[in-house]
Amino acid sequence: MNKNSRTFALLSLLLLTFIFINAISTSKIKTPKNTSEKYEIKALKLPPYLNLAGERIPLERADIKERMDRELLVNTYWQSNGLLLIKRAHKYFPVIEPLLKKYGIPDDFKYLAVAESGLQNNFSPAGAAGFWQFLKSSGREYGLEINKNVDERYHIEKATKVAAEYLIKSKKRFGSWTLAAAAYNAGNARISRSLKTQQVASFYDVLLNAETSRYVFRIVALKEVLSNPEKYGFLYDQEDLYVHQEYRTVKVDTVIQNIASFAKHFDTNYKELKIHNPWLRQNKLNNKSRRMYEIKIPVK
Repeated sequence: MNKNSRTFALLSLLLLTFIFINAISTSKIKTPKNTSEKYEIKALKLPPYLNLAGERIPLERADIKERMDRELLVNTYWQSNGLLLIKRAHKYFPVIEPLLKKYGIPDDFKYLAVAESGLQNNFSPAGAAGFWQFLKSSGREYGLEINKNVDERYHIEKATKVAAEYLIKSKKRFGSWTLAAAAYNAGNARISRSLKTQQVASFYDVLLNAETSRYVFRIVALKEVLSNPEKYGFLYDQEDLYVHQEYRTVKVDTVIQNIASFAKHFDTNYKELKIHNPWLRQNKLNNKSRRMYEIKIPVK
């Protein structure tokens, strides 16, 4: 190879090296995922119109948009909880929906029960209990029987009636279902005091504590996700959903000395009877007043 050929080869090599180094430095190197290649977390687009009981949420306001976006993100990407709520809703909404309609409450308020308890008979650190999370004082004020033997906060039908009465009372006081929902969380007195002190009349204008400030948006987010599960990535078959076991009702106006024995008399057991009647808190029914109770008996 002569001198000119060697010089040309060297220049060509230097040029190719420069091009290669420049390509590496200017190109975007894809970082390998630490999750499945199919797993993505996508920013959500807020629907242009969201409402609670027909009352529009003013999403054109920056702070309102951010608060709504937060709750929609949380309830979309907490996937296990979301799927459980969808399954439970299939079981319990058919019980709650006709009762809300009967008492004149908008259907959207079934999602308030979801926000309160996740459709479980929970007991909170503050002492609230049942699907609708009543404190003892509130439950008794509205006529629920609450003692060591019987606690009707765990009676879904009776507790739904009380929730409806509370919401109607709040709606009459504030003239807004949105404020009624906020009052369910914070109490009528606190909402009324905050509105008066801050000289406003809307939930979207009043500054409240962190929990109540999120509360209405959480209800609406749950409504949006549970009403449109596939839109938010929740896929399931019909047989995946939870259903109520059939039962019949037995009326009792006497003392039950031993509920386990009572259950065996109806060809069931204590556990099954308690699942259907969580308001029975002990293995007996004192019933000193000879009140008429309706006990659900599972049908096999």
